[in-house]
Amino acid sequence: MIPKKFDYYSPTSINEAIQLLSENEDAKVLAGGQSLLGLMKLRLAAPTALVDISKLPDLSYVREDDDRLAIGALTTHDTLEHNSTIIEKFTILNEAASKIGDQQTRNLGTVGGSVCHADPAADLPTALRVLDAEFVIKRKKGERVVPASDFFVDMFTTAVGHDEILREIRLPYLPPKSTSAYIKHSLREHDFAIVIAGTALTVGEENVCEDVRIGLGAAGPTPLRATSAEQYLKGKIIDETSIVETAEKTVERVNPPTDVHGSKPYRLEMIKVLTNRALRLALSRAA
Repeated sequence: MIPKKFDYYSPTSINEAIQLLSENEDAKVLAGGQSLLGLMKLRLAAPTALVDISKLPDLSYVREDDDRLAIGALTTHDTLEHNSTIIEKFTILNEAASKIGDQQTRNLGTVGGSVCHADPAADLPTALRVLDAEFVIKRKKGERVVPASDFFVDMFTTAVGHDEILREIRLPYLPPKSTSAYIKHSLREHDFAIVIAGTALTVGEENVCEDVRIGLGAAGPTPLRATSAEQYLKGKIIDETSIVETAEKTVERVNPPTDVHGSKPYRLEMIKVLTNRALRLALSRAA
């Protein structure tokens, strides 16, 4: 289908882009366009104007700082998949990016566009929730930093205001002896997920869990953290029994939807299965 008519703007700075957004209530930001343009063609979205930030300078980078990794909002999925630092230190993010669409989609799609679209079945939001990411949001008067726990507000809704732009994503480095893993269940590998489970695991002497984070995707309107399961496993020896019992606890206070891809009971069971697999994979990497 053909989108409805819209005005097109190509600003040369992020400040100009924010000004254009503030002057057009129905304007949308265009980055890679892999989500928005499809919705516009189906007329599920009909913005009166597009503010194209894809050519803005200095918004595509992966930069190592002393205590964190900084990722520019226009960094592509392909970069996340092949960057050596992300592969080594943030494996869960690398694995999530590698499962997004096909190669053409990963060449064009951006990390900022994906997280701002906030599809609960998308790959990156769950991985970033596990990694305790921080989101730097640019506005007219300076910037603000929002933690992942507050960034994803609801289905397709984030903390980014209409006249604001996500500029950067910050990832604190994981503690020593930490590994991570990402497991996705979908009809085909690069489809949107039916269920996602991701984990970051810090393993001490004799396989004692010093810290653990467990994230769930497609299990609710936003990416979730299985806090009850995390609290249960922390301080315990990671073995067959504790992994199974932790996986059982991941479904506490989780309310996944029923749709054409799977019922709520099916998703609840798959959450346990995928959490089990993710914990085992992370533990094997620690060894």
